[in-house]
Amino acid sequence: MNKLVKKISAIALSAVMVGGMMAGCSAAKTDDGAAADTADKTYKIGICQLVQHEALDAATEGFIDAVKEKLGEDKVEIDSQNASGDSATCSTITNGFVADGVDLIMANATPALQAAMQSTADIPIVATSITDFATALEITDWTGTTGINVTGTADLAPLADQAAMFPELLPDAKTVGILYCSAEPNSVYQATVVAEELSKLGVTTKDYTAADTNDIASVVQSAVAECDAIYIPTDNTMASSTGTIDPILAAANIPAIVGEEGICKGCGVATLSISYYSIGYKAGEMAAEILLEGKDPATMEIAYATDLTKEYVADRAEALGITIPDTYVAIDMTEE
Repeated sequence: MNKLVKKISAIALSAVMVGGMMAGCSAAKTDDGAAADTADKTYKIGICQLVQHEALDAATEGFIDAVKEKLGEDKVEIDSQNASGDSATCSTITNGFVADGVDLIMANATPALQAAMQSTADIPIVATSITDFATALEITDWTGTTGINVTGTADLAPLADQAAMFPELLPDAKTVGILYCSAEPNSVYQATVVAEELSKLGVTTKDYTAADTNDIASVVQSAVAECDAIYIPTDNTMASSTGTIDPILAAANIPAIVGEEGICKGCGVATLSISYYSIGYKAGEMAAEILLEGKDPATMEIAYATDLTKEYVADRAEALGITIPDTYVAIDMTEE
């Protein structure tokens, strides 16, 4: 995955110095005014990642880089676990973190966040790769903060701009199949918004949903038989199954415009993508603010990606006869 910048300049996180008898001792001050000595503190952080694929891997890497930089290599113990796409395993992992008494949980993807939230109402949770926190947490009166022990970074790219790529790149596509996992709430959210945006552009849409990876091949076969093009949102089930999706699309000569770079490399023609490393890094910075400065995740605003790039896969575009505008950047398909 292209990463915009792997080392973001460090922001100094100053410790609040306690006056009087405590002068000279390094301390972090919590929101309620209590000071906690952190000079010899080693922080335990548990990472629960839903599934292994390029986007989530990059977010975890960015998070780890940030917390090590901000907290110090020798001041942080990280237990990073992968749930292999299973929500129940996410719960097992996060319950284990609570039992171990970690100082903070990082939840990578929506099912991991939902599991962490069910596991603890006290331990701070910093989530990343969440499309819409209000949807993930079932918050109806969204104000930008969660009001609970959760904060983090979203991976939502402008969905209207993604929808606009269809008439830009595929002006003859009249019916677009939207392919996603029905068990992922944020995928449902994206599918709904993109369908609305495509309707405004005069494009008909049809949903094709898979409950899990076992359904994907048959669902994609149905989609390519009935549609001119495919849209895939930032869906973890689809991201981990591009090896199944790509040959079916290729055999049918059906292009896919997708939600992020990793899926695009796997089976897409083009994407408007964010940098998952960057949102992971930002989540790590937020974790450091909680642990070092005592910030309250309930009042920390959710951060959104600002690094957006229109990208394409040159070989697929050429094979499908798609003319790509100069404003798009070719994805390096040789990058590991």
